[in-house]
Amino acid sequence: MNTLIAYTDGASRDNPGLASAGAVLFDGDVVLAEIRSFLGVQTNNWAEYEAVVQVLEKVSELGLAHRSLEIRMDSKLVVEQLSGNWKIKKDTLREQYNRIQAILKNGFTDVRYVHVPREKNEYADRLANEALDNR
Repeated sequence: MNTLIAYTDGASRDNPGLASAGAVLFDGDVVLAEIRSFLGVQTNNWAEYEAVVQVLEKVSELGLAHRSLEIRMDSKLVVEQLSGNWKIKKDTLREQYNRIQAILKNGFTDVRYVHVPREKNEYADRLANEALDNR
């Protein structure tokens, strides 16, 4: 079985400001889901975390938590914090981290977080911006 690949992105116009999350989930070349979510007023980093939350919820909803999952994003902060390499100093981000840890207990066995350059994350970025533009 292929590893599922998700690209996630959070956006905030001003920081904090109007925020959104975008994500796309792939199984090989097939798009399983697109996520566009308006989040109200939040920070960019909170929105980055929320995009991960929402893609994990979607994977679970699709009954695919047992599959290997690689989540790619252009937020080095979130990748390093979720990977356990960097401390989480902000309580709001720690709450998001804890939400993710709770979701992972629902059948997820292999989740990896990978930092990608912004230009490799255009699909998720576009979805996040559509959520803001079409709120």
